[in-house]
Amino acid sequence: MVLNELGARINGALQALSKESVIDEKALDALLREICGALLESDVNVRLVQQLRANVKKRVNMEELASSSNKRKVIQTAVFEELCSLVDPKKEAWTPRKGRQNIIMFVGLQGSGKTTSCTKLAAYYKRKGMKVGLVCADTFRAGAFDQLKQNASRAHIPYYGSYNEADPVQIAMDGVAQFRKEKFDVIIVDTSGRHKQEAELFAEMVQIAAAVKPDNTIFVMDGTIGQAADSQARAFKESVDIGSIIITKMDGHAKGGGAISAVAATESPIVFIGTGEHMHDFERFSARPFISKMLGMGDITGLIETVQDMHIEKKGDMMKNLAKGVFTLKDMRDQLETILKMGPLNKIMGMMPGMSPEMMQGFDADESTRKLRSYMCIFDSMTETELVSDGKLFDDEKRLRRVALGSGVRTVEIQALLYQHRQFGQIVKKMGGPKGMLGKMNPNAMQQMAKNPGAINPSMLKQMGGMGGMQKMIQQMGGMSGVQNMMKQMMGGGGGGDAGGMGNMQEMMSQMMGGMGGMGGMGGRR
Repeated sequence: MVLNELGARINGALQALSKESVIDEKALDALLREICGALLESDVNVRLVQQLRANVKKRVNMEELASSSNKRKVIQTAVFEELCSLVDPKKEAWTPRKGRQNIIMFVGLQGSGKTTSCTKLAAYYKRKGMKVGLVCADTFRAGAFDQLKQNASRAHIPYYGSYNEADPVQIAMDGVAQFRKEKFDVIIVDTSGRHKQEAELFAEMVQIAAAVKPDNTIFVMDGTIGQAADSQARAFKESVDIGSIIITKMDGHAKGGGAISAVAATESPIVFIGTGEHMHDFERFSARPFISKMLGMGDITGLIETVQDMHIEKKGDMMKNLAKGVFTLKDMRDQLETILKMGPLNKIMGMMPGMSPEMMQGFDADESTRKLRSYMCIFDSMTETELVSDGKLFDDEKRLRRVALGSGVRTVEIQALLYQHRQFGQIVKKMGGPKGMLGKMNPNAMQQMAKNPGAINPSMLKQMGGMGGMQKMIQQMGGMSGVQNMMKQMMGGGGGGDAGGMGNMQEMMSQMMGGMGGMGGMGGRR
């Protein structure tokens, strides 16, 4: 992924600092030299790099810290805060409000991914319960309307465009008027891609903005653009009032630092980053979690939001079973189904604390997803009686052979799945039941914890036995180090034919789904 190499180099520099026996001005200069070199090689604007260096030196006064035993932490904190400042203009991002109609206009260079990003944003707001419509006002690029129509149809989002009307301003006005009449919450207008030297297209962009009066203008920035990002971003800012930025193509191997420069040039916050062509390859941006993830420290906030979008609180039977210490095959199937809906496995793992870019390199996400889907085929070949059981019914060889024939897999693969189910069932048994941490919570508290894993109120915490009980619960789950070990084991299994590797991933993700409240609490205290 873009910026992985940058994150690895900065991480390496910080680790080298922690090994230094003497932390002085010389050690600080060596650290900043390595970090600034990495930023410049990643196409971050020279002026921004110089500013970061000066700010870190200003934060870290070695004379004042002379007698302090905490120099490493002070320096690391200063570096982290200044890296966050690179991508955070200290402005609150615009968000659509329910109860009123919100118009969003997309602008950007040709080929930056505007049309795809329009549909991704529409799908995002649709998941949030809003009524969203798309308007194609791009008459310059051949096939633009066809692309938007195909993307919108696939995502089941209403769209407006015309093959006959040549005036993009008129199309934008007509589309917005139609969706306004039909009481849509969010109306997204896609415009033609343009370059700062194309005065005619820039004038057209200004005309569309004047006609539809957008509440927010989003500048779509190609993550691979390099040093040209600064001048292009400034040209757009001078023509229209840019309120937000979306950075695309963050799944490649380009340096990506140039896109960071767009934040300083436009003084506008990044709201989303695109990490691929699929609808789920779209992540909400927040400066601190982004830098944390880049440095291999995880993104608990993003993980919690992804889980919340899955609405696991609606799986009432599963939550009740967990509280009782019962884990059926059907519960395992529901967990796997939830994981598949969350998006690519490498994206989910990247949000886990301790998952550095180096650890991710040996993981084959496609092969692991294929394995998960084969597990789903096995579950689909089981009867309802078998699904609600603890798996002991499959001691009968006839049942094993029947399910193997129905799902097209070997019996040994079903036995591997059953083994992993038993392994996690033992953990659930410890956590549930009358004496377990989950068993002490009433069903309503369980539902609330699933609905909002990022916030645990005092009454829920009391039911779990206070902070001590919560820590015990996390220990029963294997703790954060246990999660990291499972991730390593999973990638050691290669995501391929080794059933143990996939089982460890299932175990970790199931723990995460069932006990997210504990992890959410940890995330909130960081």
